[in-house]
Amino acid sequence: MTRGNQREQDRQKAQKKAAAAKGKPKESAANLAKRKEADAEILRAKQKKKDEEKTAAGGSK
Repeated sequence: MTRGNQREQDRQKAQKKAAAAKGKPKESAANLAKRKEADAEILRAKQKKKDEEKTAAGGSK
């Protein structure tokens, strides 16, 4: 076994993470959908800006 105590450390880390998440409320499906749509809109805006910059740089050559 070359991992040593890594497995035990990972187990403890997972327990801490689960304990921290236990107190948080779950995200509802409606909130999740809204957040995903907002994130997608941000990414679309970034992509559009990048495409515009690319065409502007390509057209000026």
